[in-house]
Amino acid sequence: MYAMKYVHKNECAERGALKNVAREVEILSKLEHPCLVNLWFSFQDEEDLFMVSDLLLGGDLRYHIQQEQVAFGEESVVLFVAEIALALDYLQTNRIIHRDIKPDNILLDEEGHAHVTDFNIATVLEDGQLATSMSGTKPYIAPEIYMCSCEEYGVLGYGFAVDWWSLGILAWETLAMERPYPLHSTTSNREALRILQDERSMPSHWSPSIRDLLDRLLTLAPSARVSCLKELKQVSAMRDLDFDKVLNKQIKPRFTPPKDHLNCDPTFELEEMIIETKPLHKKKKRLAKQRSVAFT
Repeated sequence: MYAMKYVHKNECAERGALKNVAREVEILSKLEHPCLVNLWFSFQDEEDLFMVSDLLLGGDLRYHIQQEQVAFGEESVVLFVAEIALALDYLQTNRIIHRDIKPDNILLDEEGHAHVTDFNIATVLEDGQLATSMSGTKPYIAPEIYMCSCEEYGVLGYGFAVDWWSLGILAWETLAMERPYPLHSTTSNREALRILQDERSMPSHWSPSIRDLLDRLLTLAPSARVSCLKELKQVSAMRDLDFDKVLNKQIKPRFTPPKDHLNCDPTFELEEMIIETKPLHKKKKRLAKQRSVAFT
């Protein structure tokens, strides 16, 4: 079974999002990895662009973090980090920066394994090239991206290390149920940089190994940050992990998504259905009517 996502071409054009959608399809069409949500087919008709991808029924990580009855332990977070890191390593090999690693963009399969999705703002770097645009979701954006937008820092661009910073924020949030920095969509870039200089306070019950992992991922200087799989494997929390088994989904997650209900917010899904102006189930009649008008 597969999942199918569709987007209205006219609405994309009105929002200026056609370029992002086209880039996402182009990037995903060249990728296939066990820790990604893989694209298998894409096609279009007069109204819509369709993308057929892996069907993952475990819901996104954001949904589970928000559930009062769910509390992720260190073992779960370490496995999430390892699985997402394998995806980032694969993307890095293909010169791709995701730029939007966050719980909303991590889908779980039925067993609880993590998969990276949503390449809407991803970019491909040529050899020796740096990215320069202000892209991402503010609470997860790395310091060097903010610095690019502030001339006084003299930062000319950023590279793959930004995704590893975002992974650190995600890991912290999954474990603590809150992010380490009070950043929001309305926070200015300069204010964000000031906040990121503040000392982080970790809960006292966290183990030394998880503290070390988060400190290494959330290092302000990208050159000193853990930013590749080889470096991550040297961190104490990861040294005993068999990454071949992680890649092959042979390590059973401690958390398994419930199978007796949908792993999503039904209120949000209903709102999405209500505001959908051109539902697919009415498309056949709508297109037939448009074609008949065109021929009269």
